[in-house]
Amino acid sequence: MADSKKKRGAADRALIALSESYEVAYWSKKFKVTPAKLKAAVKKVGHSAKKVEAYFGEQRHKAADRARIAVSQPYEVRYWSNKFKVTPARLKAAVAEVGHSSKKVGAYLAKKTMKKKAAQKPVKKTAAKRKAA
Repeated sequence: MADSKKKRGAADRALIALSESYEVAYWSKKFKVTPAKLKAAVKKVGHSAKKVEAYFGEQRHKAADRARIAVSQPYEVRYWSNKFKVTPARLKAAVAEVGHSSKKVGAYLAKKTMKKKAAQKPVKKTAAKRKAA
């Protein structure tokens, strides 16, 4: 479907038209990626500029230094919450407690999980201990 050059409203600005070379050039420059990467991203997440931008943000995160957790970035909170299998609130509390280091947060959450599992295990008494008691 060809893009109408006379329509430049919000609906047109929110979509990426791969059929128009000037749009591919514009969005490639805006997101600082090659046209091939832009086309692959659009194919994967759709023509929405917001979705493509979020996709590139997550891709950059994966390539960036993973030693630091930035709780100000929603995609980082989502990533680390999934990685540590905790809620975003628990992740933010752990970061507030031990700092932004992913190693420290991982160790802190593992310790908390171990304490929680130990508290949940019922203590089984053997027959010999029951007779002695």
